[in-house]
Amino acid sequence: MPYWHFIVCIYFYIQYNISIQWLFSLAKLYPLKILSFKKQGLYCEPGKFFIDPWQVTDKAVITHAHADHARGGMGQYLCHNVSAPLLRARLSADIKVQGIHYNESVSINGVKLSFHPAGHILGSAQVRLEYKGYVVVISGDYKTEDDGITPPFEPLKCNEFITESTFGLPIYRWKPQSAISNEILSWIQHNQSRGKTSVLTGYSLGKAQRLMKLLEGTGKLYVHSSIARINEALQGSGIRLPGYSVYEHGMNTKELSGQIIIIPPAALSAEFIKKIPGVALGVCSGWMQIRGNRRWQAADAGFAISDHADWDGLLWAVKQSGAEKIMVTHGQTEVFARYLNENGYNASAIKTRFDEEEGD
Repeated sequence: MPYWHFIVCIYFYIQYNISIQWLFSLAKLYPLKILSFKKQGLYCEPGKFFIDPWQVTDKAVITHAHADHARGGMGQYLCHNVSAPLLRARLSADIKVQGIHYNESVSINGVKLSFHPAGHILGSAQVRLEYKGYVVVISGDYKTEDDGITPPFEPLKCNEFITESTFGLPIYRWKPQSAISNEILSWIQHNQSRGKTSVLTGYSLGKAQRLMKLLEGTGKLYVHSSIARINEALQGSGIRLPGYSVYEHGMNTKELSGQIIIIPPAALSAEFIKKIPGVALGVCSGWMQIRGNRRWQAADAGFAISDHADWDGLLWAVKQSGAEKIMVTHGQTEVFARYLNENGYNASAIKTRFDEEEGD
């Protein structure tokens, strides 16, 4: 309960001898309003800024640098310090952007704001807002399992928790990171024994770097030029990545035989793949949990490796928050909110511009 609610309750108790328990119950029905949804997106009313806005605003707080959360044209950007060079690389070199570290706080019009690890991708952050004793946490996109390269998710206690639900269905339960790693490594070793070039799809920001870390020491790594550009921005902010080379069209067949190439899904076209000799294609995505998606991608292998929380991870994060109010965004909003309400939570589904998406 915000401290000013407590003071009001005490005042009415002393002045009018009204039951303190009744007043406390009444105060909880009228929580302090910090957030609202406007046409530009999620708005912090006392702070006068937007979080991950999808239309142009004067001041934007960004959870991470994926395109469905970080849009161009904002007057000012505030993000985690690792995301700052990524925003410049993806949006424009001359944007006005301020980066701060995890657990470092700034005050904006009386709102205390801090970033905390979300575990989604490098530079991703949960946004914690505190105003007059009331705490709201906007999770952005998050993953609860440590992937070995991204700072792991940090549970935060709050009054109000805004959670994503990209994979908010019970069918989505990820295997442990070690099991998925073994599957990918075994597949690559099988390809190497046949002289095949292993091509893995991974989003330029997030999945690609995770795969690079997973495959470190397995063989020579090649990455698409769009991934290399993101890698350069990350390395410029002090992130250490495994060694790699940039894949060039027309490279010598012998040079690529048995090696590994990581490409973004956008490069997954017939013409692009045809230029790589002896290809074995592996699609890396949470959607590969459903086998039909593997057939649709016409891949040789599909690996259900996601940078989002699965069903159990979402439920765990909600429970850890201890929040009195849950807002569900991005993905299976209605289903996940309904499940939460049926299990004792006060949850509501919020329609956003970007739903049921994974990646960048």
